[in-house]
Amino acid sequence: MPADAEPLARVVLIGGASGSGKSRIAERSGLPLLRLDDYYREGDDPELPRLETGEVDWDHPDSWHRDRALAALEELARTGRTAAPVYDISRSASAGVHEVALEGASLFVAEGIFVAEVVAEAERRGILAHAICVRRSRWVTMGLRFARDLRERRKSPAFLVKRGLILASREPAIVKGLTDAGCRPVRVRSAGRLLARAARGD
Repeated sequence: MPADAEPLARVVLIGGASGSGKSRIAERSGLPLLRLDDYYREGDDPELPRLETGEVDWDHPDSWHRDRALAALEELARTGRTAAPVYDISRSASAGVHEVALEGASLFVAEGIFVAEVVAEAERRGILAHAICVRRSRWVTMGLRFARDLRERRKSPAFLVKRGLILASREPAIVKGLTDAGCRPVRVRSAGRLLARAARGD
């Protein structure tokens, strides 16, 4: 399909700090979902950015394949399906692939911590419907993120505590980066209502 042709569907991009509630909002929308965090680099990739401690900075955009995520967004919007990776955060590695399909939907959602990196390009390609940034108290976000990451055994507890404090200090800048990129800042409940209206075509 030509790049300038009308897409089959457009995307609602949902950004926010890790633990802000993006995934739950996306899942509850009932719309087809593409998880952008599945496009992380493998843990042995030499291009991964590092913290001063030598540990991988998984919250830096360079830890992520922006080009692959954009290609998947456009493929899903224009062809109705894409083969997306399944990323195992605990292993820092891909664990396979799965198909994401529109199944006739004219709208789909894509969520992840690096949404700011793709907003402008998605709009330029004509596949963007909305871009939102989920925001809440950084301390609430930190607590929810820590509980989730422990439950899912994503990393060691010591690493999670260290990362949680770093992210709490970065969160205002994360939200500002998203809003500067064109995302509309919304609270969790407002985000759910916005998606429900968008799904109805309002």
